Amino acid sequence: MDEHESMLLFKDKQAKLILALADGTKEWYLSNLAKSANVTYIHTSRFVTKCEKVGIMSSEVHGKIKRVYLTDKGKEIANGISSILSKINEKPTEQQQQQQPK
Repeated sequence: MDEHESMLLFKDKQAKLILALADGTKEWYLSNLAKSANVTYIHTSRFVTKCEKVGIMSSEVHGKIKRVYLTDKGKEIANGISSILSKINEKPTEQQQQQQPK
């Protein structure tokens, strides 16, 4: 995967899928992962395939069901996404507001 393709890997839907998989309290299959992130099944399937190629996700097939989980690399990425979202949603302090140009 070249640099430009990897830049396009993470958008809103993809980030939602990764963050959903970071919830280790559930067993994730393509169908419930897609539903949880409000993404189509086919989009989820294609994204998981791309992520498997770069080592972010892994899967196990059990009959017709495909169990999906994050690799260690994927968990680090999920933590990074969570940190970024946390920073974005953080309210600026008074000092930060005063430092903004007027």
